[in-house]
Amino acid sequence: MTREYRDAGYDDFLDALAAGEAYYLEGPDGDGFLPPREVHPRTGEELAERPLSDAGEVLTYTRVEVPTPQLADDAPYVLAVAQFGPVRLTGQVHSVDPDDVEVGMRVTADVGETVTSGERMVVFRPR
Repeated sequence: MTREYRDAGYDDFLDALAAGEAYYLEGPDGDGFLPPREVHPRTGEELAERPLSDAGEVLTYTRVEVPTPQLADDAPYVLAVAQFGPVRLTGQVHSVDPDDVEVGMRVTADVGETVTSGERMVVFRPR
């Protein structure tokens, strides 16, 4: 099942990530944000697109055994937050045994699909 609507900003980010052209939005102080943000939340200044780092580092993760109904067929899975330069991404960790995921693990970001619905999402793979 796929969505029949487009989530501007998020879907644009997934398209860019799938094409190997992922980006983040940089503020004047070097702080980073993800789409769909268009202006700095404190100053209102415009943000500039910058290439997203090819590699990130897992900051934290959790193994999900009891998922939401939208991810029922995906469980068990590992959900992680990874740092890519000045931004943090959240995604499922694929291509590795869940017991082997650890803080500090180097990963790449990619686009995958949920088993349950086939919707696109951010996934991490070991680097």
